[in-house]
Amino acid sequence: MKSLIEKAFFLKKVRLFSDLELELLLGIAEKLHEDDYDAGEKVFIPGQVANRIYFIEKGTVQICDERMKPFFELARGDYFGDESLFNEQSRCYAAIAKADSLFLTLSRSHLLSIISECPSVAVALLQAYSQQIPCRHKTGALV
Repeated sequence: MKSLIEKAFFLKKVRLFSDLELELLLGIAEKLHEDDYDAGEKVFIPGQVANRIYFIEKGTVQICDERMKPFFELARGDYFGDESLFNEQSRCYAAIAKADSLFLTLSRSHLLSIISECPSVAVALLQAYSQQIPCRHKTGALV
């Protein structure tokens, strides 16, 4: 289990939270939950109810379309699962752990609480959504 300070330092490396002060990061870190997944395990599938955003602390995740065709890969420091939290729609893609992985997750209610306490997180999310790149969560190339 990661300590609160380890979680906060990890969050500092995530683009969404990189501009926040340590005090705010510690508050966010308190709300994080740790989820372990084995290689090949499905994190979620299309149609599943969306209630968490996932931050990759360790491992890699393959994002697949509804037919389970892979279209990109995410790694440490990337995040996924956020888009469905705001439109209250079910997942429209699958996420599969490619390697043994540790995710720090944030529930929808906790994320909304953080946004109300720290509007700069909302601004960072809006900036991420406005970028015209294949995957707004990662700066690398498609798989």
